[in-house]
Amino acid sequence: MDADALSDARRAEWERLDELSRARLDGAGVDELIVRYRAASADLAELKTSVGESPQGAYLSTILVRARLRLTGASDSILTQTARFFSLQLPAALYRLRWTTLIIAVSFFAIGVGTAAWIASDPALIATLGPPAALEQYADESFTGYYTENPAAEFMGMVWTNNAWIAMQCVLFGVTGIWPIAMLVQNAMGLGVSGAVMAAHDKADIMLLYILPHGMLELTCIFVAAAAGLHIFWAWVAPGARSRGEALAEEGRSLATVALGLVFALFLAGLVEGFVTGWSLPWPVKIGIGAAALAVFLIYMIVIGGRAHRRGASGDLVEYEAGTPRLVAG
Repeated sequence: MDADALSDARRAEWERLDELSRARLDGAGVDELIVRYRAASADLAELKTSVGESPQGAYLSTILVRARLRLTGASDSILTQTARFFSLQLPAALYRLRWTTLIIAVSFFAIGVGTAAWIASDPALIATLGPPAALEQYADESFTGYYTENPAAEFMGMVWTNNAWIAMQCVLFGVTGIWPIAMLVQNAMGLGVSGAVMAAHDKADIMLLYILPHGMLELTCIFVAAAAGLHIFWAWVAPGARSRGEALAEEGRSLATVALGLVFALFLAGLVEGFVTGWSLPWPVKIGIGAAALAVFLIYMIVIGGRAHRRGASGDLVEYEAGTPRLVAG
């Protein structure tokens, strides 16, 4: 089928549908709107079946969106929206961030390890971090005691809310292009300083054992949040064919999804940190639990997210919720 021929033949009918979707209607007008909506839907199905995505199909879709909103006047139910969020929108948004997340993770660990190696290699630099007795007390007691000094449920709630707030800041303030980078560098260097102190007192293995169970998932979530923030920043730096406002709105809607989704992932990381990391379980079991939590997140992000991406999801709201898109030639 020739898309141009169909468009030429049906254009007057489509324009009439568009006119009806904007007009004040009486009973006869509503009946006509319904009839023309059904006919245009059939035309769109024929276009998609025959030629796939096309400018003609995009044009007709925008008309049908407006007509459908006029007919229904209501959004999907909360159950439908929730199912769509977790099965399509959130995993698709996470999937889009996979490579940026990997780059951020490699950079974070490079800064952290580099800082630790630099400070640990020079006793004079270690000495600038505090009195020897205080550093020894930190390595022997304070570092590990942090995980057990509060009741497990209270500690879990504290770290969960703190990490969720950090992740949300990375996404929401990512538009600056500075906040996520500054936060990551600060935390990487802080981790490196702690590592240098622990290494200077022959406790580097203890630090690793205490960080791994919860840190695998927790740090991954922070990396994802930073990636989302930087994608939002890049949307208005390089918007492409869209206006900067449109690009920022689209990416903001898509990737704010990540901030909400990470609340749930960080809750799981908080459970591991509060009830597993500091408590009396064999270390292989603790690390295995942490690795399993990370595996669940990565499967959701890459496998389920890849499937949602191939179905055309981007993390943005559906067109009925986001509004009629502006068509751009070329």
